[in-house]
Amino acid sequence: MRKINSIIMYAPKVSIFETAANLELWPTILPHYRYIRYLERSPDRNVVVMAATRSGIPISWISEQIIDRDRCEIRFHHLKAFTKGMRVVWTFQDASAGVLVEIKHDLAFRVNVLAPIADKIIGDFFIHNIANKTLRCMKAYVEARENKVAA
Repeated sequence: MRKINSIIMYAPKVSIFETAANLELWPTILPHYRYIRYLERSPDRNVVVMAATRSGIPISWISEQIIDRDRCEIRFHHLKAFTKGMRVVWTFQDASAGVLVEIKHDLAFRVNVLAPIADKIIGDFFIHNIANKTLRCMKAYVEARENKVAA
């Protein structure tokens, strides 16, 4: 399963990157995130329990986060839950109209025969939907902050 979500944001790339990397901020700026709990913490690597909702359905998972400032990437590796083994990569690329922020989710389902059903439920219903909300809300936050600074 591969799901890709993207959006153009109108703010400095470093500001967008640092906002996305700051998981402590997510429940404040992303209304569909219930909480983030740190199990391990360092400047470039964290292990966290992430919890969100999709249409009122609560979900949670444990993920390792790698913040790669040299490559301007944020990578997640899901360690537990239905999405165990999933790899997620956030990228930030300058574009003529702003910064293209892209989230790629890759998951090889453990039971191949169930993959088509799991792709629809896990991939489309949960992952794609939540990633779109995350990008839209983060865009609103960074652009509002940028407009305050410029005003």
